[in-house]
Amino acid sequence: MTAAAEVLATDLAGIALCNPVLLAAGTCGTLDEMSDVLDLSRIGGVVSKSITPLPREGNPTWRILPARAGMLNAIGLANPGIDAFESHYLPRAEKMPCAVICSVAGFGIEDYVQVAAVLDEWNERGVAAIELNISCPNVKTGTEFGMSPALTGEVVRAVRPVVKGAALFVKLSPVAPELPIIARAAIEAGVDALTISNTIPAMAIDVHTRTPRLANVTGGLSGPALHPVAVRLVHEVYRKIARDAGVPIIGAGGVTRWEDAAEFVLAGATAVQIGAALFADPRMPLAVVRGLEKWVRAQGCASIRELVGAVKVD
Repeated sequence: MTAAAEVLATDLAGIALCNPVLLAAGTCGTLDEMSDVLDLSRIGGVVSKSITPLPREGNPTWRILPARAGMLNAIGLANPGIDAFESHYLPRAEKMPCAVICSVAGFGIEDYVQVAAVLDEWNERGVAAIELNISCPNVKTGTEFGMSPALTGEVVRAVRPVVKGAALFVKLSPVAPELPIIARAAIEAGVDALTISNTIPAMAIDVHTRTPRLANVTGGLSGPALHPVAVRLVHEVYRKIARDAGVPIIGAGGVTRWEDAAEFVLAGATAVQIGAALFADPRMPLAVVRGLEKWVRAQGCASIRELVGAVKVD
């Protein structure tokens, strides 16, 4: 291992990463398409598109829009479904030169269990972790799983028995009330890591036609506007719950430069995800990696792990 690799190498819930930079779900293709423009061996890992039991075409266009401080999306969980994902994409996972994390979405608890069980069978063939996207509305109640501690715990407890080899992550919502309480519910149910956070519900209107600019009317806001919100949430969950529980956090939201990633680390994140910024510059993660290495050295540290949660607030 080179000196640079030693500085940024980290452990995420038992998964060895060459550095803490991951590509977020839904922003880098279904699985490995970014390899055409980005050397995946130089980042920590990739999170797949959220996979559901059945194929989904998603929402009609327009479903992605630029915003002044980020972007809006209302993709609608478009994905090939678990059968096609298993036959066409998962065989490539074992050959990928970075950690592979598969995102799972569903509209009932049984959806999460079904997909996670299939993905876990690929643990020894490339799938290092499974990330539960719990920002989907429960078809029985209409409530997003991630908005309720009880529902969050119920999903994780149902999935945990079928995930025997892969690490189990859960992606939390930035608008959930009392996120530390929801994080505690996920941890007590057996999750191995927390991704904080998903997008913020948002809307854009065409003032000339007086119609919503997204076909779905509303969507999720990501990008720089989300970043300070996500940093605060990472800090709160780390200080109140995750640090003492020994559960790592993955910071996600508005990383467009190395300083953003460093903020997440200081707030308590072991790893970070880059999402919306990939649409502007798919090679930007490499600049983040380089910047983080220089920062760790400038801080007089031998490893980035020394800086996790090291913000001076006390």
